[in-house]
Amino acid sequence: MTASRLPAPSPSSSRPNGGRLAERALYEQVAERLRTGILAHTMAPGSWIDEQALALEFGISRTPLREALKVLASEGLVTMKLRRGAYVTEVSARDLAEVYHLLALLESDAAVAVSQSATATQIAELEALHAELEAQVGDRDGFFAANERFHMRLLEMADNRWRLQLVLDLRKVMKLNRHHSLFKQGRLEASLKEHRRIVAAIKARNGERVQQLMQQHFANGKVAATPT
Repeated sequence: MTASRLPAPSPSSSRPNGGRLAERALYEQVAERLRTGILAHTMAPGSWIDEQALALEFGISRTPLREALKVLASEGLVTMKLRRGAYVTEVSARDLAEVYHLLALLESDAAVAVSQSATATQIAELEALHAELEAQVGDRDGFFAANERFHMRLLEMADNRWRLQLVLDLRKVMKLNRHHSLFKQGRLEASLKEHRRIVAAIKARNGERVQQLMQQHFANGKVAATPT
């Protein structure tokens, strides 16, 4: 992974009484740079993270780098091994099963809430997001991004910030495996059909049906994502 040096924080930004809020902490910038590399798979799952090389590459000390790695470890993207250092998390079949199980519970609950409270404008927005998804059938990365926008907007409409944060963290782990999911033979088309039914059930205000469909959507996704 190559990267330019991270900018040093300005002196005034670190003063607690300087009259201005501090700039984003250096370790957060480092975490974001590493997170991008991990999710883009330029840092391969299971690979050792060479702290010394990265500190030199970024032009920083190892202290903010280690703080960044702690953040990524809390998100499940990095695994810390005693006396061996940090590694990019390699998602196991058990990890996938647990993540998909929780996502099915949380997102089906959110979908039920939306089916009960969504305005006509919000439903139209979900339909538009699904139309974007349909338009990305020939572009894997575009399809994945559109799928993410649909699910995250649904969660935002459900308006529970704690559930939203939990799902954001779980989806980071799921993204580690994204190149092995959704695109198995026939899964993309099946996923689209599932989305159509979910949107239709939300429009019909059928919470029970929405819950069933969303849970089945994740159950099918788990099967597609699990290595054979």
